[in-house]
Amino acid sequence: MEKVKATTVLGILHNGQLAVGADGQATMGNTVAKSNVKKIRVLADGKIVAGFAGSTADAFTLIERFEQKLAAYSNSMKRAAIELAKDWRTDRYLQKLEAMIIVASKNEILIITGTGDVLEPDNHVAAIGSGSMYAQSAALALKKHAPHLTAEQIVRESLTIAADICIYTNHNFVIETIE
Repeated sequence: MEKVKATTVLGILHNGQLAVGADGQATMGNTVAKSNVKKIRVLADGKIVAGFAGSTADAFTLIERFEQKLAAYSNSMKRAAIELAKDWRTDRYLQKLEAMIIVASKNEILIITGTGDVLEPDNHVAAIGSGSMYAQSAALALKKHAPHLTAEQIVRESLTIAADICIYTNHNFVIETIE
């Protein structure tokens, strides 16, 4: 899987709840360009949440294409994800895009990459970006050892831990939930 850096996006399904969150930092090289970028989008009339890591313009293009696929496949998230991944891997224009996407509904969570991967992560925890392993580790530990927490609480605490460690992740979080 390709390495997309300079952000942290985390999605979790926990106790019948979905939460997807991201930090707000955008960097240009080793400089913070903006501190409050919204990397989370609510799609399909509030039934699907998408989060992106990578080039902002590229990610917006991919989310727009994903929305088109959702419309073409009656809001079937998995089918739309597979079709987007196929296009992303084979279309010369899309191949140049540098981003990764997490898409999630109340029943499933997927990671879509430019190499044609549509991954359904173990334990219903998906993370992308430079701080992804910190956030994912924290989320897995919290799911196991603090099961009383809500999905949103787990995402917020896990992103906080990632932001404390990863220089490309800040503490300006946007978190969207679906019950």
